[in-house]
Amino acid sequence: MSRKTTSPSEFINIKGIEYFRFEEDFMEDNIRCIPMVVRFKMDACGIKLKLSEWSKFNATERVKLALMSIDNAEVTERYHQYLIALITKYTDNTATKLAIDPAPAWANVQQIPEMLLEKSAEIELNLSLEQWKKLTDIQRFALLKLCRPGHENKNFPKAAVEFGLLN
Repeated sequence: MSRKTTSPSEFINIKGIEYFRFEEDFMEDNIRCIPMVVRFKMDACGIKLKLSEWSKFNATERVKLALMSIDNAEVTERYHQYLIALITKYTDNTATKLAIDPAPAWANVQQIPEMLLEKSAEIELNLSLEQWKKLTDIQRFALLKLCRPGHENKNFPKAAVEFGLLN
């Protein structure tokens, strides 16, 4: 999933977007993958976006998806509707809905998920609860996405370094 592209993503220097350097390596079939900030918002609004759908959106629409707020139920619903409209516009498909987790593991700052502790041990990272608490929501979300079973995990160590958890 990491074929280098010559041009940086449209997200790299935009204020207001929590975009990570390790994401510049996210390529699949020569298509830049969906950034964590958008994946985070998709989970929050209950829509699964396929890479083939994402690749049809123009840069302005992709940046808007990264910038739009999901701070409360009203704006999260707006995000949900906007994403559905884009999927319909470009694919004529019905958006794939996801169940929204009412208590996602990344939101629990009182306990580090076991799956993350196991993955951290593989790279000799002794993640403390204090470090876990200091991460942003999207950083915790990203670490959990990067350590899931069946996921290509080579960006996990890069994320740990970028987030100041590993030298």
